[in-house]
Amino acid sequence: MIIGAHSIIYSTEPDSDRAFLSDVLKLSHVDVGDGWLIFGLPPAEVAVHPSTKNNVHELYLMCDDIGAFMASMKKHNVPCDAVQNQGWGLLTYVTLPGGGKLGVYQPRHARPKPMPKAAKAGGGKRSKGQTAKQ
Repeated sequence: MIIGAHSIIYSTEPDSDRAFLSDVLKLSHVDVGDGWLIFGLPPAEVAVHPSTKNNVHELYLMCDDIGAFMASMKKHNVPCDAVQNQGWGLLTYVTLPGGGKLGVYQPRHARPKPMPKAAKAGGGKRSKGQTAKQ
């Protein structure tokens, strides 16, 4: 039923932020046309937190060593906020080239096993507009 998650980062400078994801974080990607890149991510997880509002969502990337991650960002002249010990993890915010911030943390919480890969329905047929690279 569920085969993945698609997250969106809104940016006033999308080309710069796409270059950061590709060139600095080395995320694999496909070009779905006109330079519109969709990036692959490692296994993901989702949590539901209490809130007084609905339709508020956040995206964080996880790393296995926050110190090593921040040292790598420093080599690329990418600013990171000071590390915050949140209990559930060690958190920093990376300033993207477009000016937005992206949370990155070293988790200290239990991690669920990734969902098993779903079999493709329809004998591997592609939807309209989908290429073999996707």
